[in-house]
Amino acid sequence: MALLEVENLKVYYKTARGVVQAVDGVSFSIEEGENLGLVGESGCGKTTAVKSILRLFPINIAQVSGTIEYRGQNILEMSMEEVCRLRWKEISMIPQSAMNALDPVYRLEDQILEAIEAHEALPHEEAIDRIRRLFNLVGVERSRLKDFPHQLSGGMLQRACIAMALSCGAKIILADEPTTALDVVVQDNILQRIKELHQQIKASMILSSHDISVIAETCEKVAVMYAGQVMEYGRTKNIFKTPYHPYTLGLRQAFPSIKGPKKRLIAIGGYPPNLIDPPGGCRFAPRCPFRIGPCVAQDPPLLEVEPQHFSRCIRANAIDEIRERVSQEETWEGMRPD
Repeated sequence: MALLEVENLKVYYKTARGVVQAVDGVSFSIEEGENLGLVGESGCGKTTAVKSILRLFPINIAQVSGTIEYRGQNILEMSMEEVCRLRWKEISMIPQSAMNALDPVYRLEDQILEAIEAHEALPHEEAIDRIRRLFNLVGVERSRLKDFPHQLSGGMLQRACIAMALSCGAKIILADEPTTALDVVVQDNILQRIKELHQQIKASMILSSHDISVIAETCEKVAVMYAGQVMEYGRTKNIFKTPYHPYTLGLRQAFPSIKGPKKRLIAIGGYPPNLIDPPGGCRFAPRCPFRIGPCVAQDPPLLEVEPQHFSRCIRANAIDEIRERVSQEETWEGMRPD
């Protein structure tokens, strides 16, 4: 049994213009000690999928269905008291924006202490000592414990949030684009710290990012998301070495490689669909240069194309031809059939 298994998750929001299908039938799982990456363009549903695991829904939620099973228990059927016991102790979160996630009028020490005291009856000094050790672990000086959030840089705040996520020994850490607001040097430092901590504490992690290099460097398994659905899912090395979905191919071609010969980058043409009224058939079809008639009429299922590798594309059997076209053309539009 997987440590965490998400099956056919649907999360819809109410807005003034209609109901947004933010996550529509997403499934994935994670084993103990494993890292799973969720990758895709902004607005594809990554953050909603991650926050759903801890039942962090906004007030305009319209529908939640499917299952999120942690150690065999469906989180979506738990009482809020049970969910609160789960947060921090079993499943914790590193937020996208540390400055917005932390309370500006409380010192860092007090905020982390509150999380520990909510789950463990530790003597005060033992709890403080744990926080000091966690700050050492993530590379922040102990003296910064007494600081308020505005007194730290973005990178330091993100490290403090990592320390908070580790404070109760959680089995799964949810990292929602933890390096988005940071410069590339700080990003690399944070990612290296996350990798080192993963090796030390052996916790599982779900990392969401729009940066495929971050996912490739950090995760053993990846789910490629688009317009609220998983387009491709499997081992990271297989997904990026031999992708079976045109969207994954497009993401790979749009990102520069530091190895091998230089090549022209190809941007995916068009824009993601409006999730209030998503297109029928494959949601990527309006932007896909390899679409055929059935693509706009049939909503393809996520099927296994090779062992532990799944793709939501009815043309997966023609993937060799599609990969060849991608390698030869210099523009996304140039791949379209005459």
